[in-house]
Amino acid sequence: MNSLLKKSLLPVIVVALIAFVALQLNNKPTAPEITFTTIDGKQISMASLQNKVVLVNFWATDCPGCIKEMPELINTYNEYRQQGFEIIAVAMPYDPISQVINYSKSQALPFPVTHDNNAEIVAKFGQVSLTPTAFIYNKQGQLLQKTIGELDFNALKKLLNKELSV
Repeated sequence: MNSLLKKSLLPVIVVALIAFVALQLNNKPTAPEITFTTIDGKQISMASLQNKVVLVNFWATDCPGCIKEMPELINTYNEYRQQGFEIIAVAMPYDPISQVINYSKSQALPFPVTHDNNAEIVAKFGQVSLTPTAFIYNKQGQLLQKTIGELDFNALKKLLNKELSV
């Protein structure tokens, strides 16, 4: 009887395990529930960005890689924003707000810029410590990609073409 019970339970356990693994593979992390306050005083919640592909970019004015990639971020934003692409630029807590405002204005950054003065945003995104760091979310708010370091803009544009055509 014990042997028969083991033989009949084994397929059930195997099927349950396969279903669990498949579910985990499809269960992508989602964007944190957070509201950004831009340097212009506007409020933007991640929830309000549903149905858009969103890139949350952590940067600093003293980060050479961040400054190097900023012109390409601007170009990519201008190219794709009408199709439903949004960038939120999050300046790190240690970055002086005056430098963030000056840089944003001098470079005419076309996307929303926020300053994480109390490290709340950094914490919500998993204790970001290196810049640049980018999180890219699909229209359903699921994490598509996390990049630490400079973005590969050819790969980003391929991803945007795919995600924005859905």
